[in-house]
Amino acid sequence: MSKKNFKYLKTTLVFAVVIFLNITIAFSGCKKQEILPEEAAVVEEEVAGTEESIEDKKDETKKTTELKITGNINVLSGLEISDSVGSSRPIAVMIENSPQARPQSGLNLADIVFEVVDEGGVTRYVAIYSSFDAEIMGPVRSARPYYAEIARSFDPLYAFWGTYPECYKVVEDLGLDDLSVLGDQSGNSSITAKASHWRDDSRSSPNNGYMSTLQLKEDAKRVGYSLEGSQSPLEFKIDAANSERGNISSVTIDFSYDQYKVDFIYNKDKNNYSKLLAGAPHTDRETGEQITINNVIVMITNIEGPIDESGHMAVRTTGTSDVNKAFFFVDGNMIEGTWERTSVFDQFLYKDKDGNTMLFNRGSTWIAMVQGIDRLTY
Repeated sequence: MSKKNFKYLKTTLVFAVVIFLNITIAFSGCKKQEILPEEAAVVEEEVAGTEESIEDKKDETKKTTELKITGNINVLSGLEISDSVGSSRPIAVMIENSPQARPQSGLNLADIVFEVVDEGGVTRYVAIYSSFDAEIMGPVRSARPYYAEIARSFDPLYAFWGTYPECYKVVEDLGLDDLSVLGDQSGNSSITAKASHWRDDSRSSPNNGYMSTLQLKEDAKRVGYSLEGSQSPLEFKIDAANSERGNISSVTIDFSYDQYKVDFIYNKDKNNYSKLLAGAPHTDRETGEQITINNVIVMITNIEGPIDESGHMAVRTTGTSDVNKAFFFVDGNMIEGTWERTSVFDQFLYKDKDGNTMLFNRGSTWIAMVQGIDRLTY
């Protein structure tokens, strides 16, 4: 609509309101009152305000669209596909985080890592690989229902070191292409042992089991799983200019005990976050390098337990945006928003508080699921 037409519309609306009020007064039997100029001005200002609101929304949408990265990219990392960056079907791997399992191998090569509390306050990782292969990943541990639900959001190959009888059935019912080291002996499901693996004798069991994405892909081919396709909860943008980067220098997540407390320290020049675990740099076992992250997401959900004698937990992985809060740490800024997921077969959706789809920086993303805002400090 042109400015001339919009001005005409404003004038028409003003006169329409005036006529409407006069007619209302006449039919009510009351004495007709004159509409003062200042009252008409208020109506005109409200119309103008609506115009500005619409234009602001259009500008914001245009800005978001201009920032969004599309094209030849890996949908989990936003990185351009090249000789060094791949785009294979995601592989979701269960990795342990007990003190005996540290330092882990291969977390630094994952596109996305989910961290959630497990029995006894220990956290475990669902590490999602696609952009890069990891020749060594581990220590690999067993699945849980909510970890399997998280993995299902990516439609991946799901690699784990067995699980308890009831959870095998959950994995099967989710329709996951499973790559388990151990088969289900209980009869609850038809899951069999399929995954290549090895143990590192320099560590003690059960924290010495390892896998490779290269071997898992061969396992998938052997049993007839597709290596095509992926499903991603993330959309990407270009990094903010240095002048637009924020000053939130640290993010702390308190999952349970101090030995599982996580800190992300923001580096403004590099525009990334260095990860600390239990107050010390969280490093990769093979390279000795500290893990760095490009985006940090904290999802608030319901976590209950122990729910049985084994100490298992229950974690809600679905829900609507009206109850699911989320905090996004990108470019040194915190953006408050929401997460939603209609069913366990859908991907997660992340939006800011105005309902706009969140855009993240290219690279790796760490996602923590906790039971309350009190678990987060920044």
